[in-house]
Amino acid sequence: MTAHADPTRRRLRVAVVFGGRSSEHAISCVSAGSVLSHLDRERFEIVPVGITREGAWVLDTDEPARLQITERALPSVDAGGTALALPGDPTRGGLVLLESDRAGEVFSGVDVVFPVLHGPFGEDGTVQGLLEMAGVPYVGAGVLASAAGMDKEFTKKLLAADGLPAGDLVVLRRGTATLTDAERDHLGLPVFVKPARAGSSVGITKVTDWADLDAAIAVAREHDPKVLVEAAIVGREVECGVLEFPDGSVRASVPAEIRLVGSGQGGAPEFYDFESKYLDDVCEFDIPAKLDDAVTERLRDLAVAAFRALDCQGLARVDFFVGPDGELTVNEVNTMPGFTPISMYPRMWAVTGIDYPTLLATLVETAVARGTGLR
Repeated sequence: MTAHADPTRRRLRVAVVFGGRSSEHAISCVSAGSVLSHLDRERFEIVPVGITREGAWVLDTDEPARLQITERALPSVDAGGTALALPGDPTRGGLVLLESDRAGEVFSGVDVVFPVLHGPFGEDGTVQGLLEMAGVPYVGAGVLASAAGMDKEFTKKLLAADGLPAGDLVVLRRGTATLTDAERDHLGLPVFVKPARAGSSVGITKVTDWADLDAAIAVAREHDPKVLVEAAIVGREVECGVLEFPDGSVRASVPAEIRLVGSGQGGAPEFYDFESKYLDDVCEFDIPAKLDDAVTERLRDLAVAAFRALDCQGLARVDFFVGPDGELTVNEVNTMPGFTPISMYPRMWAVTGIDYPTLLATLVETAVARGTGLR
């Protein structure tokens, strides 16, 4: 399926927002570079907006090549662009981004925002709430689904409430230093220790000896005071994309499997960590995943069920473990999955029959059709 521009149609003005204050700043930049490269310029007028690590909003340059990983060096947003303030304009019911000294308007009349933001302060409902207040349509999940998808504790609670398999975990909130003996006995070894509200495999440690648990908790708490300790699940790592269309219908892509086989620094890692995702050549991908047809059908149905359990909109990538007998466990629901050149979400949809430009156009048009407010 390929998008075709209508020459009589006004181009929608799309603000692509990226960077941000989270530990996933660099991956957001890489995703945005890919989005900027694939948005159809005949259909969309693009306004690139970067957020620095300190939280300053700037009018960035539309140079996708700058937003790439080069020789393991990660890109970032700096404060060198035109500084922006974000006042709401109730008379227009839209977003007006102004120079910070208000001397003149940089741009206005944004039709839709594509928040290519990963992690806290972007993917967690904060930016979505801002855009709701400004009355500007935006790509992706609303405030509730964004917050619930970002916080893996509540992701699993919502999945379990709908009867979906989500695995065992213990939550360590601020003030709770480690697991009790009873919790250790319940989870068993190995366990995965991770920040509750992070992504891109940041801050995750596989623990095979309880003597290493406290150090792993400290690593996770560098990113989030709330930490999850999850029981390891034996199974293949398989992902599935979910896409909402402008008419409100929802479809699941073909699934994809990630296999760690390469020889990066130190050899193949034990799990799909940050380096194996973005820096080392240690992965192979099967798209579609080599699963029995019945398992594939159940997985795609379960991906849509997980999407609805969190009340998602627009898009999501649902990650699964597939056990030896085809049993399925939902690992995570990502409400703004990666859009980097190696990211599974656009690659799965390409194999399903929706190419990258058409996928992006669908996301933008779905956001416009959905609008803001209660829906």
